[in-house]
Amino acid sequence: MADDLVVMKFGGTSVATAEDIRRAARRIVAARESGRRVVAVLSARGKTTDELVDMAYEISARPAAREMDMLLSTGERISCALCAMAIHDLGHDALSLTGSQAGIVTDSSHTKARILDVRADRIRQALDEDRIVLVAGFQGVSGDSRDVTTLGRGGSDTTAVALAAALGASVCEIYTDVAGVFSADPRLVPDARKLPIVSFEEMLEMSASGAGVLQLRSVEYARNHGVRIHCRSSFDDGPGTLVVSEHETMERPSVTAVTHAEEARVTLTGLRDEPGVAARVFGALADANVNVDMIIQNEPVSEDHLADLSFTVAREDMEPAVEALEGLGIAERVLADERVGKVSVVGAGMRSHPGVAAKVFRVLGDAGINIEMISTSPIKISCVIAPERVAEAVQALHAAFELGADAVRTEDPAGEHRPTVA
Repeated sequence: MADDLVVMKFGGTSVATAEDIRRAARRIVAARESGRRVVAVLSARGKTTDELVDMAYEISARPAAREMDMLLSTGERISCALCAMAIHDLGHDALSLTGSQAGIVTDSSHTKARILDVRADRIRQALDEDRIVLVAGFQGVSGDSRDVTTLGRGGSDTTAVALAAALGASVCEIYTDVAGVFSADPRLVPDARKLPIVSFEEMLEMSASGAGVLQLRSVEYARNHGVRIHCRSSFDDGPGTLVVSEHETMERPSVTAVTHAEEARVTLTGLRDEPGVAARVFGALADANVNVDMIIQNEPVSEDHLADLSFTVAREDMEPAVEALEGLGIAERVLADERVGKVSVVGAGMRSHPGVAAKVFRVLGDAGINIEMISTSPIKISCVIAPERVAEAVQALHAAFELGADAVRTEDPAGEHRPTVA
């Protein structure tokens, strides 16, 4: 591992204005002047990606995926070029690269591509020449078609982690507008507290169930390649949250965090109960590049042997999912609910703390919140509820599991006082 190399990623809010870009440049230069070699990954500025999406839909009701990638990849390139200019003004040599120039090779799944390889020779050469390297996040090039591809929302996180793994960086620092990973969304729970350390497994479940701090794929990549992540604020120098392997964490509480999300639900009614039906359903969804979250199927009780199957997807995937299933002809109806709420409790300690599920259901029941679907893993319990009850559910669960900021304080490995889950 290259102890003198750091990968720094700056999110959209961290480069939104000219002063934000200059602040990021100063932070990058400070890392270089401390003796470390620096590779920085930048997101598009502020709402640039949203604005580019709006432009596309002004022109076409169904923009071609390949052309969307060509369009959306421009935002990160702008950020990198501007930040390189700011670094030059600070007296250092910087080189800005597109994803393809940086050697990010992906599959051909436009708008949701996966990184297959990182051919970082050009980056290594620039570092050897004492240059700071800036890489446009969120994008790469298809190894098959050689087309520009993008990695999905939050994809700059994955770019940064992939580069850290390929280059053997000591840490991948993710700079955002928040101070780290919290026990709940501070916008819903004012006394939510910053978590000093979480395991990859916990962070995977949190990202999958609504925590927006890190893209799910970036955490998967970090876990698979042993990349330590440090989530930090762009606007102060305080420590953030370390995301590390589970053996580096201490004894875990039963619940670490409460997360929430809005999704869509698709239901197939009158589904034929016969071998291979589920494979046809989820095969069609996979072919449409739709990721499925929670799944519930009931066993048929009527004489006609027809079942119902419900599953949740990201809201932007609802229409592609319905279109993929309507042509199969294996269900009486395909119904869609474009807005459902999901609340989850996550904690590695759930493996050794019985009764967590019972407490979750009791808390929601006492609040009069009906549970429509349930999904569990060894360290997560998720419930689908009415979207208008999500905030209330998060607040009730956070309080019930005593996750607030008035917890006991202990020493962290750096010797600074930090809150821990009580």
